[in-house]
Amino acid sequence: MDDWRKDRIASALSGTNPTVLAKMKSGFAVFGDTQFLPGYCVLLGYPKANSLNDLSLKERSAFLTDMTIIGDAITQVYSPMRINYDILGNKDAFLHAHIFPRYDWEELQFRTKPMWLYPSINWSLPEYQYPQEKYETKKHELQTKLNELIR
Repeated sequence: MDDWRKDRIASALSGTNPTVLAKMKSGFAVFGDTQFLPGYCVLLGYPKANSLNDLSLKERSAFLTDMTIIGDAITQVYSPMRINYDILGNKDAFLHAHIFPRYDWEELQFRTKPMWLYPSINWSLPEYQYPQEKYETKKHELQTKLNELIR
């Protein structure tokens, strides 16, 4: 495992996390490690908090706004049919939001349900793993669009 994965926020702060797209008001926008839904991103809350409810109303607003800005960037670059947002914190006990583009090409059995119902093998199949050259162009486009929207 890459060292940056052990503490994604510390590696984002140090500049060693290769998935970072942008520093936002409430944390870091990062490109998802797995791209079986192309454009999947995560917002890593910073400074670290356990949950959304641990933040002040102003901080919550910033986090949720940043989350939707990432969704806007994904929409403009990947043209999904919709964006799904998911804040869980069950496995990684710090505030972070998953931003999943959803596509009309997905099989109906998956498209109409939470993406977590996809087969778990999708998270480890080599063709979907980042980093891969095939994701770099779109990642750069997404980073550019996100930085435009942040300004």
